[in-house]
Amino acid sequence: MAATIGDRENAQDSVRSRKTNVSESTMFTQLKTREPKAQENSSTRSFVLLALIFIGALVTLGIVYLNFPKLEEHEKQYIRLPRDIEDAKKLGNILSLYKEKYFYQVLGGVFITYIFLQSFAIPGSIFLSILSGFLFPFPLALFLVCLCSATGASFCYLLSYLVGRRLVQKYIPDRVADWQSHVNRHKEHLLNYLIFLRITPFLPNWFINIASPVIDVPLLPFFIGTFVGVAPPSFVAIQAGTTLHQLTSSGDAVSSTSIIILAILAVLSLLPVLFKKKLGAKFD
Repeated sequence: MAATIGDRENAQDSVRSRKTNVSESTMFTQLKTREPKAQENSSTRSFVLLALIFIGALVTLGIVYLNFPKLEEHEKQYIRLPRDIEDAKKLGNILSLYKEKYFYQVLGGVFITYIFLQSFAIPGSIFLSILSGFLFPFPLALFLVCLCSATGASFCYLLSYLVGRRLVQKYIPDRVADWQSHVNRHKEHLLNYLIFLRITPFLPNWFINIASPVIDVPLLPFFIGTFVGVAPPSFVAIQAGTTLHQLTSSGDAVSSTSIIILAILAVLSLLPVLFKKKLGAKFD
């Protein structure tokens, strides 16, 4: 009798165990099917939010255009984002006609457009740098380009932080992981490292902008490093803008002399790091 009762209890425990295993297996399967759907929904929301922000930026550009002085019919066709040096020349000619009387409108238009290009990693800011050298006094042009570059890059950073982290990790994980290792090695002198990267062409600016929040580069050194680091190459572009009508392509802005100067400045940006390491080794 006791054996029969024991057998029944063992059978009931076996049934309960099978039910528990089936239940856990079902839950695991449901979680596995939900995870890709959740990731897909999150990516979709990211794209939608990014599209809305982009549309808002386009509306802002439209407002700037509508508040610009009234243009002649033949002039309107040249008010567009320059895609090559010829477009920059035509746009520069039109803006120079209105610069004296409507200085702040022209300055504001260049400022907003530059930030728009940088914020969404759209090519063409090099032509606005050259154009700034053509339109404005050199110190103002240099400050304007550095400020626009740092502000636009910071907006791109924030966009990546808000909606692009998952997309960046999904589409360019290897490049991000590689740069993460470099940043970790230079964490103690991150500002100098960022300045060095902005001066040199080792990493494209758009990649630095969108990958920095993913690997937890702080925003303040990112902004300062961008502002300081873009100054040397901007100096070259703005200087070329003073002879805009003699240029045949954006490549004409870069000479062998300017490349040597940029290389020297890149090395100088790392000197504080080297001195710090030597002093640290000496006192240790």
